[in-house]
Amino acid sequence: MPIIALFPNEKKRHSFELAAQIRAFLEERGVTVVAEDEKAASIGATPLSQIDPTQIQFLISMGGDGTILRLCHRYSHLNAGMLGINLGHLGFMADIPQNDIYPSLTDLLNGVYTMEKRLMLETGPLLAVNDIVIHRAQNYSLIELALEIDGTYVNTFTADGIVMATPNGSTAYSLAAGGPILSPNLDAIVITPICAHTISNRPIVISSDRKIRIKYLSEYGPVDVRADGLDAISLQSGSELIIQRSKRTFKWVNLHRHEYFSTLRTKLSWSGKLR
Repeated sequence: MPIIALFPNEKKRHSFELAAQIRAFLEERGVTVVAEDEKAASIGATPLSQIDPTQIQFLISMGGDGTILRLCHRYSHLNAGMLGINLGHLGFMADIPQNDIYPSLTDLLNGVYTMEKRLMLETGPLLAVNDIVIHRAQNYSLIELALEIDGTYVNTFTADGIVMATPNGSTAYSLAAGGPILSPNLDAIVITPICAHTISNRPIVISSDRKIRIKYLSEYGPVDVRADGLDAISLQSGSELIIQRSKRTFKWVNLHRHEYFSTLRTKLSWSGKLR
């Protein structure tokens, strides 16, 4: 009997009511539905603490991309595939719209999907699905960050910071900072300066086996190093860090009915037409 963990979002309107309906739909098809202990009773699910978490096959997030990322960090020890029901706005990862929930879940139960192992990044104690961002934090001036790739000096950026993003995260902060969109199955990392002080600075895409070294040169206060907008450490003036591919991967359920480029076109409101 498959076990699916369902995560309603208390900040989203009607999330718990919808979660209870989804729980009933899944249980009618022989699925054991579990939820976090403090939410389980509200939707009629089995408390997470009462089952062996290693037996969970899928995690279903109800919210937006931020909800998915928080779950990835909180439950990183679970070797389960993630998929998202979009109760947010722009989310690229939460690609199941509310009007397609039950056909999508039917496809999931029928195996009409591909399980993708997507690239993750790490630096020190930080692990990221989307990106690792170095930002000037409380400093009022732009900061200088020296970039090396595999021991070769590339450039010193004078900017608000730098984003190192996975292909999965290329549609997040990196995109907002002017970075390119990378297909999520690429084995690459995009480095995007944030509000750089010269127009000659451009995003760089490199293979994921490269080792990125960033040194904080400015004699200012500490800067912020943050993974997926969540976990953070500080970097002192004169210090450096190495960002590289993690041995861990993020398991993403790619339902065949939700094709990536169709989702991209919809989310970005591209209006071009095939003639």
